[in-house]
Amino acid sequence: MKLGRSFFSLYFLIISIFIIFSWMLDEVWSSYLEQDIESYTGYKSMLLALSNYVEKHPQDEWQEIIAGAAEQWQLPLKLMSQQQVNEISHHKHDVISENNTHIYYDDDAVEIHHVINNTATVIVLGPAKMPTRPRMEALIRVILLATLACLLFFWLRPLSRDLDQLRKTAIEFGQESFDVVAPQARSTMTEPMVTAFNTMASRIKRLIDAHKELSTAVAHELRTPLARSKFALQMLACTDDKVKQEKYRTAISKDICELEQLISEMLIYASFDNEKPTLNFFEESLVEIVEKQVSNYQQFEQKFTVTNLMGNTKVEADRHFISRALNNYISNAIKYGNGEIDITIMQEQDHCQIRVTDNGGGVNDDFKCTIFDAFSRGDTSRNRETGGFGLGLAIVCRIMEWHGGSASVIDSEQGGASFILSWPIKHVAS
Repeated sequence: MKLGRSFFSLYFLIISIFIIFSWMLDEVWSSYLEQDIESYTGYKSMLLALSNYVEKHPQDEWQEIIAGAAEQWQLPLKLMSQQQVNEISHHKHDVISENNTHIYYDDDAVEIHHVINNTATVIVLGPAKMPTRPRMEALIRVILLATLACLLFFWLRPLSRDLDQLRKTAIEFGQESFDVVAPQARSTMTEPMVTAFNTMASRIKRLIDAHKELSTAVAHELRTPLARSKFALQMLACTDDKVKQEKYRTAISKDICELEQLISEMLIYASFDNEKPTLNFFEESLVEIVEKQVSNYQQFEQKFTVTNLMGNTKVEADRHFISRALNNYISNAIKYGNGEIDITIMQEQDHCQIRVTDNGGGVNDDFKCTIFDAFSRGDTSRNRETGGFGLGLAIVCRIMEWHGGSASVIDSEQGGASFILSWPIKHVAS
């Protein structure tokens, strides 16, 4: 797989941070050594003790004592006069002074001068090797950094891949390729981002498709009654027959009512599609909701059968909107059925269902996939006698989305259609 620039940028940034951090640790350690005489040799106490010792002996014995100590301790010790020390060139060395002790050091060696109290004599130790950090510790640090680099590589690789794929998808989507979907995330860190993007893209695509469909459908829906009204007005102006005039006025009145109904349904659908209203979820009895809706249709010559398979179990729902969705199902069953309507209340795992089944002609298989779309009707001629404007089921679909459920249709055993409302028994806030 080709690694993107974002991967290398992030990877080298992290590795550079660790390298700089390691270098700074070395600098701090070196600085600490420079500020602490004990860190250079560890012999400060020894030099002080040796100085005190020789002070108790005659000065002509000092050279012999120092030589004996150098031989015994295997250290480069010697005794020099202050004048001899001054003649030594130390201009290339850094100097640290503490009381009678002076340290001269460079990158490789260190030399310590200790002046004996109240004399011009100096005990010199050195030149000695500059102390360094133990090699084993340095090796362990290198191994740890190399291991960290490998871990970071395999951790950042899927993260970089997901970000690059998401960037490419966003660019394609911005170029009006609304069907593109970001690939499934390999990193758990980018998974919520990819999911959110795909959800947003799906929402935008749906809105754009709805807008296109709305524009086409509205033009058709408005044109038909307007054309009829225009024709009726022309005919009304051309006749003096009172009967025909009344006929044309009645036709114009029906067209106006149809336009008002269309505009009203369009406004309702637009409000549902653009903004989610505040839903009030309470524990409701589905039997009561169903019986209430059935009672509203007692004036029709329909045979209603209500079957409750959930018992007294209550579900969380917005009573107003569930009633509205159920009312649409029942009115469609009355319109397209043949007098028998079965309503079943049941439970499927953690979801409740209301099924409204009629004994009509059913729904064509090709139409089932679009029946819940706005302005979708089974009769492509859009004859008003075959139904409404195709917005009722689209509103039902939107209501079920708000409840975290779904609206669907299947064939019934009676040969008609079975429309289903399904949503979780316990509401999950989104």
